[in-house]
Formats: sequence, structure tokens, C-alpha cells
Amino acid sequence: YTENGSATYKNSGNPAVDFFFHVVPKSPSSDIICLLRLSWEHDPLLTLKLICNLRGVRGTGKSDKEGFYTAALWLHENHPKTLALNMGPISGFGYLKDMPEILFRLLEGSNTRKPKEDVSSFPYRYELLKKDIEFFKKGDLYKLGLSAKWCPTIDSSYDEVTLLCESIARRVFPKDEYEEYKDMEDVHYAFTVRDRLRKEVLVPLRKALDIPEVYISAKKWDTLPYNKVPSVAMKLYKTLFYKHDEERFVEYLEKVKSGKATIAAGALLPHEIIASLKNDENGGEVAELQWKRMVDDLAKKGKMNNCIAISDVSGSMMGEPMEVSVALGLLISELSEEPWKGKLITFNTNPRFHTIQGKRLKEKTNFIRQMDWGGSTDLQKVFDRILEVAVSVKIPEEQMIKRLFIFSDMEFNQASQCAWETDYKVIQRKYKEKGYEKVPEIVFWNLRHSMATPVPSTEPGVALVSGFSKNLVTLFLEEGGVLNPEAAMLAAVAKPEYDTLVVYD
Repeated sequence: YTENGSATYKNSGNPAVDFFFHVVPKSPSSDIICLLRLSWEHDPLLTLKLICNLRGVRGTGKSDKEGFYTAALWLHENHPKTLALNMGPISGFGYLKDMPEILFRLLEGSNTRKPKEDVSSFPYRYELLKKDIEFFKKGDLYKLGLSAKWCPTIDSSYDEVTLLCESIARRVFPKDEYEEYKDMEDVHYAFTVRDRLRKEVLVPLRKALDIPEVYISAKKWDTLPYNKVPSVAMKLYKTLFYKHDEERFVEYLEKVKSGKATIAAGALLPHEIIASLKNDENGGEVAELQWKRMVDDLAKKGKMNNCIAISDVSGSMMGEPMEVSVALGLLISELSEEPWKGKLITFNTNPRFHTIQGKRLKEKTNFIRQMDWGGSTDLQKVFDRILEVAVSVKIPEEQMIKRLFIFSDMEFNQASQCAWETDYKVIQRKYKEKGYEKVPEIVFWNLRHSMATPVPSTEPGVALVSGFSKNLVTLFLEEGGVLNPEAAMLAAVAKPEYDTLVVYD
């Protein structure tokens, strides 16, 4: 049963679906590992793909760093070869900094002065760095990757714990390939190549990449290329840009508004953009433009016909899940086409359709937060209201809402006196009684740690997804195919980047 007394399934019947649906940001590590172990026993390769899906910042990934790191440490303990030999493709789901982060977490609290071989088992990063050096020397700057950006800075916390910079320097400048190092004492050699790594590799490559931190540390505000600032950096540094280079920065934002320049938004989660509005003394211009960029990018990937979102803003959602529900609900409403564009539904004792009020992002999100939720999370009443409206205005089945996105913690009120009859079964029965053979497809989107499972893994017309990322929205932009929890999960890991993953142990 849910916390509100609604009959629910103990699990979906498929351990991989359970892992995909129940792991959300801030899930306890013990629960993640329990779900992970069961899923691995069920299907190791699929589980490896789902681990990478947790980390993915692009495509259909969930951008759940902490969940991914928990899973990666479990892999290191139980399947170390699989982790080590997949580090190349794994780094493509997040960023190269994930590798030193995993090492840092493995070594923290233990004897950090381990032999260098213990922390240098991932040659992939060295090869990338060497390639970038070659491109730089040839002047092929457009081919440069981000290896220098994510390489630990010498004497940083990562370097102090893992000795990683020394390991990298030894690989980039091998002793047996440089005549001047062959007779040098090892301590002197290590110091020399570390300094050479900084001067000849990291500094020039980072400068060539136009990384904003280079300009900020040098106080070269008047030459900082704002159109090249990554999305997360823009959110972090916008106050500094206003303070030190207001005229140029405002001019840049005006160009973005008029379409003459672009602003990055890809790595940000919807609720992170909204959170940046808080205490913003500059009217939230950066957040407005990043939100618009995110909506425009998703709209280019497909359409949302006859879709509407149900944002749960009830008491059980307080905190970050509430903010995610507001953000994703607003996102769906803006991606939807008429007549559902700009509309959503809230859970309530007497649910209502709402037209979102306000022109600015802050006004819209405040409107959603303040919608009356009536003290309950009654999914049955939501579907009753949709059915009531459809019957009253005689909406034909082909114009009926086709898909409902339910952003919630899955803690619904009791739908039926029959303990064995779950919420969705009740919904199907009611719709058929009124002549609608096809019940709207439902995307149950889990936003809070909960083991409530609305439907089994093979239930048609339903998807079970979770997390705070907008990336999974792309799974539902186009109609077609049979929707069920297993199909939705498999679609999330069906991209080419997942095909390079291999289980070794």
C-alpha cells in the first residue's frame, strides 16, 4: 500500500524496471545497491546500461551523478573489470572528471599514498590528452576535446588524494621516450614532468578552449566570449559577469533575445534553471533565456500532441521534488500543442484544469506552486475530472487526451475498496463504462524515494520513469509503438552510445 492507503504492487515484476523507476536523486545508497544487485542478477548488460543512463547528461540520461557514483563504486567492488574496461565509453555519458571523482571516492579515508599503478588503470584519459596536444600543435583547434578542462589541476584536492597529476604527467612524458629524463632521479623526474604538464599542456589547452575560468582568474572580463560559456558556468558566474562586465554582458543577453547570439542550457536540469531565479537581483534574464533555449531544443526533436501534465504539489512533495514537479509540469505545458498548450492539472479533492498565468518564468512557476492541492493526492479524482469534461462537451475519442504525465511521489489516495484492484485498473474500468475504449497513456514520473509501484512491468499504455532530468521527455515526443514500462526502459538505453558497453566479469 502507498502512504495514503492505495493498493500498489510490491514491485513491477522486472528487477531492471524497478531499478530504472525507483532510483531517484537522494535515494539512500543502501536501497540503490539493493535494487542494483537484483537487476544485475536479472540482466547484467542491461543493468550496466541503466547505470550509465543514471549519469547521462545528454540523450535520454537522468543526470543523477550521486546515484551513478554509488553504482560505480558497487561495480568496482563486485565487477572491477567491467568498470575499468568500460571507462572510455562511460566517460562519454558524463564528463572526464567522473574518472578522478571515482578514484577520489575509492581512496578517501584509506591510505592515499598508494603506488601510482593503483590509480592509473584508466589509460583512456591519457590518450585523449595526447591527441589534444597533437591537434593543438597542428593548429586544429576545432578538433580539441575537453580532456584538459577535466584533467585535475595540479595540487587540487583530487591530485592530493589520488596523485593523479603525477600519474598523468608520467604517461604524457614517459621517461624512456625523452633523452633528458633517462638518467634523472625519479623524484626530480616526477617534479619536472608535473610542472611540464601544467605549463605545456594544461595551461595552453585550457586557453585554447576558451574556458571561462581562465578569463575569470586573469580578470580579463572585457574579452570573455559569453557565447562559449557552458550552461552550468553561466548559471554560476552570471553575478560576476554583471558585476565586472555589465555593459558587454547585457549587450550579449540582448543579442540572445533577438536571435543574434545563443546561450547554452543543455547540461542544466529544469528545476535548476528555476532555482537560479531565487535571489536574482538582475530580473532573472539569464534563467529566462536558458529556459527558452531548453524548450526550443526539445521542440525541435518532436511534437507533443494531446498531452497534458499533472503536477503534484501536495504536502508530501515538499522540498526539491516539489520544485522538480513544478519545472517539469511547466515544461510539458510549453511543449504541448493547442488546445492543451499552457495548461496542466493538479491533484485535488476536486481537480481542475489550470491555464498557467504570467509572462515571466518566475510568475509562471509561482502560479503553479500556489495552485490549491486540497490536502490530498487523489489520482482517481483527476481521471474522473478528465472523463467528466470529455463527456460533457462530447469530445470524440480521437481528440481525447492521449497521454498524461504524472509528476509525483507515487503516494496516491485509495482508489477502491477492493484491495487487489490498483489505481490504474479502476481508471480503465471507468473509461470503458463511458464509451472510451482507449484510456489515455500514462507516464508515471517518480520524483521522490518511494517503493510504491503503480503497475507491473508489462502493463500496456503505461510508462514508469523517474528522476529530475528533462532528457527522458524525448522518449515521448513522437507517437507510435506499444507503450509499457519495459518498452519505455529499453527505449531509454537504445541509443548507439549504449552499444559500446560490455560486461567482462
